[in-house]
Amino acid sequence: MPPPSAPRSTWDIVGVGANAVDHVYILPVSLAGGPADAKLRIRRHVISSGGQVATMLAAAQKLGATTAYVGTIGAGDDAAILRADLARSGIHAARLVSRDAPQPFAVILIDERTGERIVLWDRDARLRLEPGDVPADVIAHARLLHVDDVDLEASIDAARLARAAGVPSICDIERAANRVDELAALVTCPIFAAPGLSEITGVGDPERALRKLRKTHPGVLTVTLGPAGAMALDGDALVHVPAFAVRAIDTTGAGDVFRGAFAVAWLERRATADVLRFANAAAAVSCTRLGAMAGAPGRDEVDRRLTA
Repeated sequence: MPPPSAPRSTWDIVGVGANAVDHVYILPVSLAGGPADAKLRIRRHVISSGGQVATMLAAAQKLGATTAYVGTIGAGDDAAILRADLARSGIHAARLVSRDAPQPFAVILIDERTGERIVLWDRDARLRLEPGDVPADVIAHARLLHVDDVDLEASIDAARLARAAGVPSICDIERAANRVDELAALVTCPIFAAPGLSEITGVGDPERALRKLRKTHPGVLTVTLGPAGAMALDGDALVHVPAFAVRAIDTTGAGDVFRGAFAVAWLERRATADVLRFANAAAAVSCTRLGAMAGAPGRDEVDRRLTA
């Protein structure tokens, strides 16, 4: 389903939501299920900016979209890293709300054999994005809005502003939470992670879960399935596109890269199957390198994956 026409825009995509700075540690094995007294030497350590919306925008920007970010930022060295990475990525800081609190961060432990990771994170409550922090004029000058499920009240407010301005929207929903169904109902094309879709609908099978949501939502409904690719319900037609096989180095941010590529392909008015295939290819390439924002691929890299 192609996007409807939008008002005169300044940016292709405006993102409202979370950011973080990731401290990534490459380990020789996974700590999941390991002994409590494990002692492992770190193979490599990198610092890379990330977070759901910041990574999504970085991916979209590298794929040729113009982007703007609305979110909070803390203080200290990590906050300086994030500011620099946003600028380096070409993302316009449309509304970066500074708070006197530590910058959100994550410690990511990666199994060098598989690229799978354990994520440990923290975010000070003072960094909550409030509805009043969301600028209506910024959203009105977007071709597309993207929101996440971190600060739900702000995301719901942003989705309402977009709808009032005639701007289509997508969202990243990873979990069941109070009012998350309200957010999903407001956006044009919600995108779910498989566990969150199951929690929200009470249905374990992705197809049946999407068809249950179809009773209350007319838009394209999408769910990411990890190694199984992605699935969408477009009208009554189910579209399933398998993932691309890669040797994963770091799977951090792959879902966010998927959403950035999805947004770009959707704005290009591609058919739903082509949107999913393009997004799967971008996510696959991102898994072959370290870092969330840093791992986002360019269009030539995605095109090579599509034609390989």
